[in-house]
Amino acid sequence: MTAISHCFETLGRNKECALIPFITAGDPDLETTAAALRILDRSGADIIELGVPYSDPLADGPVIQAAATRALQQGTTLDSVLEMLQATTPDLKAPIVLFTYYNPILHRGIEKFLQQIAAAGVAGLVVPDLPLEEAAGLLQPAGEIGIDLTLLIAPTSSAERIEAIARASQGFIYLVSVTGVTGMRAQVATRVSDLLKQIRSVTDKPIGVGFGISEPAQARQIKDWGADAAIAGSAFVKRLAEGTPEEGLNAIAEFCQSLKSAIAAE
Repeated sequence: MTAISHCFETLGRNKECALIPFITAGDPDLETTAAALRILDRSGADIIELGVPYSDPLADGPVIQAAATRALQQGTTLDSVLEMLQATTPDLKAPIVLFTYYNPILHRGIEKFLQQIAAAGVAGLVVPDLPLEEAAGLLQPAGEIGIDLTLLIAPTSSAERIEAIARASQGFIYLVSVTGVTGMRAQVATRVSDLLKQIRSVTDKPIGVGFGISEPAQARQIKDWGADAAIAGSAFVKRLAEGTPEEGLNAIAEFCQSLKSAIAAE
């Protein structure tokens, strides 16, 4: 059983919903990123999603795009991110899911990339620009090395496509709550409730909902609709970027605790 599967199994037994915060590696610097990972791990995060900064982040809204730009300007590279993770993951209980676009994987070579992230302690992978039709070449070697490749379901996905993605996805299924890019939104689309039921009818794999969660009440709504995980990104990235690094770290600790309290077991 992978670390991610074990996490969901443990939470499921306790009727708990997982909290998955997202931050961008290297914003404002990798030392702060390492501190943020440790703080999130202590503040209620069950799994942590770490974004590798990329120059053309198609799925990301303005907050995460700006964070990636700042990280790249600081000289953050995939190698430096993995070096930081190798030193940090032994201290963490929460599995790390790496969020990266496909071009850096292809550039490095699939086998080499997977071996390197596994050596750095990464447990899972989300590649937002990798469609199902192209995923087989990454799914199989990832599974063999023990990395869960989680696939995304969009609100516009057909019933046939939802079933196919649910069948292929590893670790959990990532349900995108909106048509569009990441970002904080005033409310979570009510269609998510219907999509969760639709996905649940074809799989028993855990389902995480992301894109748009920015406050505890929204995370609670996601849980009440039947999601196994609430994924929040831009709200964490924005808090971490405001003020000094110490102020940012304090802000994400407080926010993480508030989200976890909202989705804790009854």
